[in-house]
Amino acid sequence: MSDDAKRIIDKVPYTVLTAITSSGRNTIIAELVKTGKFYFTISDTTRPPRDNNGVMEQNGVEYWFKKEAQVIEGLKQGKYIEAALIHNQQVSGSNISELEHAQANNLLPINEIEVQGVEIIKKFSKKLVPIFVLPPSYQEWMRRWSTRGQISEDEKNNRMHSAKMELETALSRDYYHFLVNDDLSKAVKGIQKIIEGQIDPAHEIAGKQVATEILQQLNQELATK
Repeated sequence: MSDDAKRIIDKVPYTVLTAITSSGRNTIIAELVKTGKFYFTISDTTRPPRDNNGVMEQNGVEYWFKKEAQVIEGLKQGKYIEAALIHNQQVSGSNISELEHAQANNLLPINEIEVQGVEIIKKFSKKLVPIFVLPPSYQEWMRRWSTRGQISEDEKNNRMHSAKMELETALSRDYYHFLVNDDLSKAVKGIQKIIEGQIDPAHEIAGKQVATEILQQLNQELATK
């Protein structure tokens, strides 16, 4: 990260949603953006656009789809506040230009970032708000996953191992807020309260318990493979 990027990330409040796949964090972000207070800082990724149930992802909407060489050059120039290898198949990262855009327009930046990225940003930002979004149960997680577009068995296996790592990492850190996404409206309000500093200890404990239970069942599933 360049010195300019470090200065920006240290002074701009930044909310990041981390989650296991199919937890609904993108839908939550979309609802927050509709309030007119937030700006979705679009990440760069080296993977190609994906067809989600007949709807093709668009450049500049879900991601900035870039060639590997472009991302490598940006990394060399220190333009990324974080970047990580995702699901052992693509590199995704947050370009500092997106935070600059949010700042210039007086909007609160929000993004979906994996645990590896949170680890990096946390070292440089005192205003980072990391929130781990969860489905209400392992069974509901599997149901939601089944409604998504077709993925290969290899990719599903990669995502399950990613989820294991993500849950283990988040549960081992003391700076994550855990939020259960069982109702979209409640989840959006819950995110807003966390950002405003209105922390409900009971909700935090309940969320952490759900994360622990999902991890336990995930470990059992992986042990059979």
